[in-house]
Amino acid sequence: MEMDEKYNVLGEALEPCSTDPLTGFFRDGHCNTCAEDAGSHTVCAVMTAEFLAYSKYVGNDLSSPRPEFGFAGLKPGDSWCLCAGRFLQAHDEGCAPRVHLAATHRRALEIVPLKVLEAYSA
Repeated sequence: MEMDEKYNVLGEALEPCSTDPLTGFFRDGHCNTCAEDAGSHTVCAVMTAEFLAYSKYVGNDLSSPRPEFGFAGLKPGDSWCLCAGRFLQAHDEGCAPRVHLAATHRRALEIVPLKVLEAYSA
């Protein structure tokens, strides 16, 4: 897997999203991506109770621990590399979380317009 260039939506070097919990498609703390990342885990989002409940409701339970995957479960305030499509879906439903633009990979712009991401800037 060859990682895409590490630039954020602002055209600058991609900043880290979170190392605790450790996030990212590559589990490197950054919202890096590659051709194999079908979900485009590129949006660095700050979890809220509302978004975590929404994500669970639509079939992606991010709040429950999954020890078999070394996953403790997310809680409000945690930063996490979200799939760009899920972020846009949450935006459309009125429950999108805040976003760290400097830690959001520019490939997110293939799915989410910059104006939408900017509206949720943390």
